Amino acid sequence: MILFVELLVLALVMLSIILVVGIPVTLASPGQWEKSKKLIYTSIGIWVGLIIITGVINSFIV
Repeated sequence: MILFVELLVLALVMLSIILVVGIPVTLASPGQWEKSKKLIYTSIGIWVGLIIITGVINSFIV
């Protein structure tokens, strides 16, 4: 169970790094926002889901 939480945290950290770099680059590039809007919103939804899932599963570990 602890290994699963650690993998969730690793996925959360990796996705956070990708979003911290990717969103400003996308917003600064001309015309990229219209092309990448759906991908960015999906990535943010996955990020929020990972936070909620990690918190819920972590609450079961004593």
